[in-house]
Parts: sequence; C-alpha cells; structure tokens
Amino acid sequence: MAVPEELPLLFLDVDGTLLPFGEAQLPSTLDARNGWQSTSNPQLAKLDPAHGPRLLALPCALVWATAWMEDANEVIAPLLGLPELPVADLPDAPETDEADLLHWKTRALVEAAAGRPFVWVDDEITDLDRAWVSRHHRGRALLHRVRSTIGLTASDFAMVGQWLRRSIAAENAGAV
Repeated sequence: MAVPEELPLLFLDVDGTLLPFGEAQLPSTLDARNGWQSTSNPQLAKLDPAHGPRLLALPCALVWATAWMEDANEVIAPLLGLPELPVADLPDAPETDEADLLHWKTRALVEAAAGRPFVWVDDEITDLDRAWVSRHHRGRALLHRVRSTIGLTASDFAMVGQWLRRSIAAENAGAV
C-alpha cells in the first residue's frame, strides 16, 4: 500500500458506506456510459456518482478498506470517477460478526497507518474499536461511523473534511 506521506489517510469501506443497505434513494444521474444500467449487480445503482468528486476534494490519501479488496478498483472506482486507489491489506472477513469483539479491520488499519493521522469511514465501527485505536495508535485518528441504511451523506463529508483540515493544521504546527 503506497500512498503519499504528506496527507492523512482515509480508509474507506464500501458496503453500508458507499453502497447503502437500505432502500436508499437512487442517484438522480444514472449514466449508462459508466455502467450504471449495464451492470449485473443492481445494488451498484445505489452508488452516488457525486461521492467521487467529494472524496477527491478531501485533503487526504484515499485507501480502500473493504472486503471488496482489489475489486473496489475494478468495479466501484470507475463508477465514481475515482482513480485506482491503494488497498489496505486486511485479514479475511469473518463469516459472522460478533458485536462484542473488536472489528476485524481495526488492527490492520492501525498497522497500515503506522502512526500517521487517519480517518476510517465504515458502518460497523464501535466504541470498542475507538478505545482500542486510542490505546494503540500514536497519531490522530477519527473513526467515523455512517448509518448503513443511508450510507455517506453531505454531513459526513463535512465532518470528515473538517477533521482532516484540523489534523493537517495540527501536524503543520507540530502538534500530535
């Protein structure tokens, strides 16, 4: 996973984050040239094409942190107008989630961040993950949970963008 070192990382999940699980409003701009209507997965129609430019406008290095792994670059990135992104090296996703356990991505993302400031945007983050990251990550971190039935919203982008700008300012001022 090679990413520019001068910016904070943004670890980005797909299912429940970019692809809501609920009866999300379909984007108003469906573009057959980009595969919206020709895809074999109707769930992909829930992708909001405006998310691509919004993600690219954030002051961060985007990294896929999803069970989609490299498939996120093959399927999701082109539909959002994103370039190929680095993919976090994650363990295999468990068959079932256990609510009282640390999320299966948490340790791997802290290791991948290697002390750099990071944001993790996911629909499965818990207080246990936040506590573990605060004890084991020496840099700044924002674990931002989105509602899986809605996915990323304008307010999520605003909050993440504000945190990233503050983090960059703190790093430039020499604060940790």
